[in-house]
Amino acid sequence: MKKVATGTALLAGTSALVGCSGPAAEVDVQASAVEQQRPNIIYIMSDDHAVRALSAYGSDLAELAPTPNIDRIAQNGALFTNSFVTNSLCGPSRAAMFTGKFGHKNGFNFNGQTFDGSQDTWINHLHDAGYNTAAIGKWHINVLPDGFKLDHWELLNDQGEYYNPDWITPEGVHTEHGYTTDMITDKTINWLDELRDESKPFALIMHHKAPHRNWMPAPRHTRTFENVEFPVPDTYFDNWEGREAAKNQEMTLYLHSQEGHDLKMTTGVGETEWRQDIWPHLRARMTDEQHKEWNDAYQARNDYMNANEANWSDEEMALWKYQRYMQDYLATIIAVDESVGEVLDYLEANGLSDNTIVVYTSDQGFYTGEHGWFDKRFMYEESFRTPLLIQYPNQIKPGTVVDSMVQNIDYAPTFLEYAGVDLYDDVDGESMIDVINGKTEEARDALYYHFYEFPAIHQVGRHYGVRDGRYKLMHFYFRTNDWEFYDLEKDPKEMNNAIDNPEYAGEIKRLKTRMAELKDQYDVPPMDEWRKMNLREHRSPKAKLHKVYPESFDADRKVVKVIKD
Repeated sequence: MKKVATGTALLAGTSALVGCSGPAAEVDVQASAVEQQRPNIIYIMSDDHAVRALSAYGSDLAELAPTPNIDRIAQNGALFTNSFVTNSLCGPSRAAMFTGKFGHKNGFNFNGQTFDGSQDTWINHLHDAGYNTAAIGKWHINVLPDGFKLDHWELLNDQGEYYNPDWITPEGVHTEHGYTTDMITDKTINWLDELRDESKPFALIMHHKAPHRNWMPAPRHTRTFENVEFPVPDTYFDNWEGREAAKNQEMTLYLHSQEGHDLKMTTGVGETEWRQDIWPHLRARMTDEQHKEWNDAYQARNDYMNANEANWSDEEMALWKYQRYMQDYLATIIAVDESVGEVLDYLEANGLSDNTIVVYTSDQGFYTGEHGWFDKRFMYEESFRTPLLIQYPNQIKPGTVVDSMVQNIDYAPTFLEYAGVDLYDDVDGESMIDVINGKTEEARDALYYHFYEFPAIHQVGRHYGVRDGRYKLMHFYFRTNDWEFYDLEKDPKEMNNAIDNPEYAGEIKRLKTRMAELKDQYDVPPMDEWRKMNLREHRSPKAKLHKVYPESFDADRKVVKVIKD
């Protein structure tokens, strides 16, 4: 590992040269000193990481499945207890994060749309201000980074795969063998160590695929939790009474997950073939050696399930599926945690830690069995809320806890303010710096949310809503007209829709007024436009990156040839 001189040591060394080099060199050193004081930024984002599955938040999983390296960021800096998204869906969340704007402004409201890379983003403005920029890992905004001012990029194709993924670079596409989380880590360290321009501050986007569906752990972690029994949420067998949209969803773990693709259940005792799997090409990417290692890890557990399935009740099978889901989901997070540890270790070993902002977050939250669900989409707390941890030793006190409500549209103004770069126009987000350093207790009094992707996979209805410090109001408006209201202090698990409870009539009226104010503040188009919107008319071609870089497959969907651009 290369160690680079930074900070005071670097400046002292260059000052010695100035005495021999004249006024021009002295000016260069002064400029270099300014550059050294500008913070570096490493923005680490995973995909579908539930707050419950990050041990810094102290959930019931903290001791069973700890994340000690991600927790280091909270110990070194700030943990946000009320961090939320604007739309709990992968692509729209990324677009909001990049721009600091809601989807109706940045043009990306649901997966399948194409992000407009020509618009303002914080990464572009940092590049214009002299930052060395890079993006490594998952991209998932349905377009190559055209318009993004990236000095270096290596991106996963579309969703990416856990094993042997395709990588897209400016030179084309190629397949690499290995485990994707580890590859993202190695490519990140390589860029930091070998490829970045050390004369400039840097901004690095490091985006993991994990722990997105279908939760395939690294070979070293396929057995990590095989004997662990995880606590089952007391809402796991929710009947969704009083919540019509919740009744109509198709993301109930024990009803709607694929037994093969998601849960790796096999067809019988002694068999290795998965059951239902509508995306068999993902497993087909594995080498024979990887297949053997995988089968060896799961065979005994699958044989036990197959031998007992006929005698189990529906409830017993539902509980077995929950344990299998959690074992794999949490195992994929271990590799992400290891990755974060490697990055933090590198920064510390190379004198970069104090002046580098390290962010860890997810594109949204995720259900770990609450209400019986996996996936996200709803404005209910588990998917609306997302983990957020930030360290910046030069400015953030270790162990800071931020209780103020923030959203992912706030990242852009925060990064630019830390870097001393002017914010561009029409941003919806607000800088988080004052709530981080304690100058103000509350960044905003209420949050606006809007989910658009229906009809679509998982069948979660279109809805928008507002949340303040205690209450939440939601409106499901497409093919229905249902309202939901929750007192989060008395009903934190959102089991009792109190929209018709006269006790809350005043609060409901107040939140409807606040909702109208937020719509006006954020220039939300009239609801009639969203009611009439046809998703098919607004989608870009499916799998755009595959279209740009097509592949040839054999009959078993194994890649046999990669066609470069």
